[in-house]
This record gives sequence, structure tokens and C-alpha cells, in this order.
Amino acid sequence: MTSLDPAIAARLKRNPDGLVPAIVQDATSRAVLMLGWMDDEALHRTLTTGRSTFWSRSRREYWVKGETSGHTQHVREVRLDCDGDTLLLIVDQVGAACHTGDATCFDADVLT
Repeated sequence: MTSLDPAIAARLKRNPDGLVPAIVQDATSRAVLMLGWMDDEALHRTLTTGRSTFWSRSRREYWVKGETSGHTQHVREVRLDCDGDTLLLIVDQVGAACHTGDATCFDADVLT
């Protein structure tokens, strides 16, 4: 059972796995850094600790961004989109956001 505020939980539209996509944006540059997945507990942990916490679909466990790499995200605010099906985290990023070492996960390929 999660400790997420029931009023917030009621507004979320989750996928069949109980997850909501969370887009992460740098507070200063406004660059889109990455996308992670959150369930109610990950969102609760993010809101209460101020550190981006996600659900790893491959490892089936929670992970805090930067816990092993040192490339942390300090959450300034969390926004819910108008449909309730996507979260936006505005963060202060320390170090690279992408696991490849790039500043963002969207640096490598431009498809235009």
C-alpha cells in the first residue's frame, strides 16, 4: 500500500502495469533530460524526498536517479498534465542525465 495522497492518486491515469510516464526537464536550461516510469509509491517517494525515484520495468524495483552514478536530480516541482496520464518533473540536474553519459537521453539521434 502506498502513502500517496489519495487526491493525487485519484487524478492519475495509469497504464495496465499501474505506471505513469514521467518526463524530466532541467529547471535552468529547460532541456528535456529523460523519461522514467512511476507508480504511486515512486511518486510518493519523489514528492517526500525531493529526489527523482522511478520504477524500473526491467529490474522490477525502485531506483533513485543518481544513487549509484552520483548524477542526481533534485526535484523542484512535479506537474500533472491535463489528462492525468503524464508527469513532468522539473529538476536541478547534477551530472549527466542519461545512463550513456550524455547530458540528456535525447542528445544522440535527431530524426529530421
